[in-house]
Amino acid sequence: MGRKVTVATCALNQWALDFEGNLQRILKSIDIAKRKGARYRLGPELEICGYGCWDHHYESDTLLHSLQVLAALLESPVTRDIICDVGMPVMHKNVRYNCRVIFLNGKILLIRPKMALANEGNYRELRWFTPWSRSRQTEEYFLPRMIQDVTKQETVPFGDAVLATRDTCIGSEICEELWTPHSPHVDMGLDGVEIFTNASGSHHVLRKAHTRVDLVTMATAKNGGIYLLANQKGCDGDRLYYDGCALIAMNGCIFAQGSQFSLDDVEVLAATLDLEDVRSYRAEISSRNLAASKVSPYPRVKVDFALSCREDLLEPPSEPIEWTYHSPEEEISLGPACWLWDFLRRSRQAGFFLPLSGGVDSAATACLVYSMCREVCEAVKQGNQEVLADVRTIVDELSYTPQDPRDLCGRVLTTCYMASENSSQETCGRARELAQQIGSHHIGLNIEPAVTAVVGIFSLVTGRRPLFAAHGGSSRENLALQNVQARLRMVVAYLFAQLSLWARGARGGLLVLGSANVDESLLGYLTKYDCSSADVNPIGGISKTDLKAFVQFCVERFQLPALQGILAAPATAELEPLTNGQVSQTDEEDMGMTYAELSVYGRLRKVAKSGPYSMFCRLVTMWKDVCSPRQVADRVRRFFSKYAANRHKMTTLTPAYHAESYSPDDNRFDLRPFLYRAGWPWQFRCVEDAVSWTQVLPHFWRLSRRRWLAPAEGWKAFCGRRCHDCPCVRQGTSVGRVLFLLCYSQEQPWGRGPRCRFQTAPASGRAHVL
Repeated sequence: MGRKVTVATCALNQWALDFEGNLQRILKSIDIAKRKGARYRLGPELEICGYGCWDHHYESDTLLHSLQVLAALLESPVTRDIICDVGMPVMHKNVRYNCRVIFLNGKILLIRPKMALANEGNYRELRWFTPWSRSRQTEEYFLPRMIQDVTKQETVPFGDAVLATRDTCIGSEICEELWTPHSPHVDMGLDGVEIFTNASGSHHVLRKAHTRVDLVTMATAKNGGIYLLANQKGCDGDRLYYDGCALIAMNGCIFAQGSQFSLDDVEVLAATLDLEDVRSYRAEISSRNLAASKVSPYPRVKVDFALSCREDLLEPPSEPIEWTYHSPEEEISLGPACWLWDFLRRSRQAGFFLPLSGGVDSAATACLVYSMCREVCEAVKQGNQEVLADVRTIVDELSYTPQDPRDLCGRVLTTCYMASENSSQETCGRARELAQQIGSHHIGLNIEPAVTAVVGIFSLVTGRRPLFAAHGGSSRENLALQNVQARLRMVVAYLFAQLSLWARGARGGLLVLGSANVDESLLGYLTKYDCSSADVNPIGGISKTDLKAFVQFCVERFQLPALQGILAAPATAELEPLTNGQVSQTDEEDMGMTYAELSVYGRLRKVAKSGPYSMFCRLVTMWKDVCSPRQVADRVRRFFSKYAANRHKMTTLTPAYHAESYSPDDNRFDLRPFLYRAGWPWQFRCVEDAVSWTQVLPHFWRLSRRRWLAPAEGWKAFCGRRCHDCPCVRQGTSVGRVLFLLCYSQEQPWGRGPRCRFQTAPASGRAHVL
């Protein structure tokens, strides 16, 4: 009958500029797709060179090596008898495009350039590529000689076109095009395209999977059709983790779901779907058919090939499934764990070194390494030979097979509690207990001799000895003494990361892990170049609120009861002297705000794009039940003052896993100055004006029939530039250079202040600006 098609999409763990590895993973995915019966295979965006090449796209080498890989694919027998859709950069008329190259049996069918480029957040595609702006138009692309030698073609179509096979029509989208207000699949579907493909390079953010799935299902629910989405997966060299989630959908339903987090380098999904289901679905949508009768046609590239077989009556079609979502806590446990694994195996280091303080942040980081070990053991159990080979290389033992996560954790994770005279026995005990439960190699040491020595050098040179505030010192002395401890911990961490395995007779060095969360980074509540300065930071893009939920999740999922005590303890840096052996310093008291408030500030600042005044306007209603306008203004002022004063610290943040939409990472994501006028005089004055309005209006004016009416007892108004000197003032607010003043009593004398002018308003008239 010839109407059932088997199509395949995939998620590949490509690595920027790893042309050899990328080629092998592409070939493996094509081979798997063919063995699953697929006649069309879709790969992720820029899969040949790797998505994260960034400024390497400027280099002619990147274009050259991509063409060499394409030639190898065209020549490979693995690519025969299946339409292959691969991603790579292409130079056309001296303009660089992000393209899909679609080929069959050694012949290129179409080069389709990306038409809408991602250029916000973590993406800068317009920096390297140009969008193809000629909708529904193609032109000839003259192939380079190395490709001509393989394909025996001189030119191929280049532009916005679709493929017309013997049995169906296929149209391409590329990543961002799915997210645009008018996606290409809309008009392609109206023009009879039945199979849509989308090659993505979409990174993980907590709670993002819902949006991606909704976009695909709604695209096919409104217009009918089959939709294939491929995606990059893993860490390809920077802060992002691409989370797979390849999928196949039809007519608003999901038919195949790929894993969101996995240690498999190659994952291929295939589904067998009936084209008649698409046609019958579309037949009854009269509004769609009316629009289709008026749509401008796409150029069609005819392909003498069919995705279906003549006799497919007995071929069982795939059945729809429900998409399974991870909870945010599961996403945290899996995403950063897989990111850490890629960093570890690709850096060829022997493990991680983590300063373990006994607090929530470092405990969460330790749990992520433990989660990584669990995933590695599970992958080996499932027969993943690549993971097994990588583990044996990391631990330098060719016969080792990981089975127990605690045993593996003891081989790849070294934790260290670095005590000073300000450290409590409780945090020391909590750190030691957690290390025992996850199996890490744990070290306990005291840095006080180093602190004393460094402070002694200062005293020897200056003749003065700084003191903590608790001992009578100034705030400058107090802060400097705290920072000495924090920075010495960084120095000790790197020393042990480089030599602790040497001291134990093992090879290699360790990657130092940072553990500063996104909220502390946002406010700058960390010491520059302290133990938060590390090689990588798996929690640097995760809020304190989400981290606490994740640690509670680990208590139950990983059976780690030591975390209960860590959760119950107040968050503290333990950098100031103890009081009667107990912690006297807490993070939230030091910051002057709670972590819950910080999350709100962070989202308003970055996601809602709010400055001080806009943030005040939003919070004054959001927090109206718990804070007065004056309290809201004070909190906004406190946040922005500290944010501005500490913004310079963002330039030195440890490369962190990107998981939150309000990350303050200065390097790629949050492009703002790092030298501010911390007083924000103009902005804070606007906030103060707004606070004054909120004090005046509720007491003296009411809105009735769209008019401002005076209260029954009467009122007076006057204006001036220095009216605050007037003794008759009861309430007032300035707006620009005008001041409204209101008085309860008409007998009150007016006009005693300098430069005051006043006017009695009519008893029932409007308020006037004088």
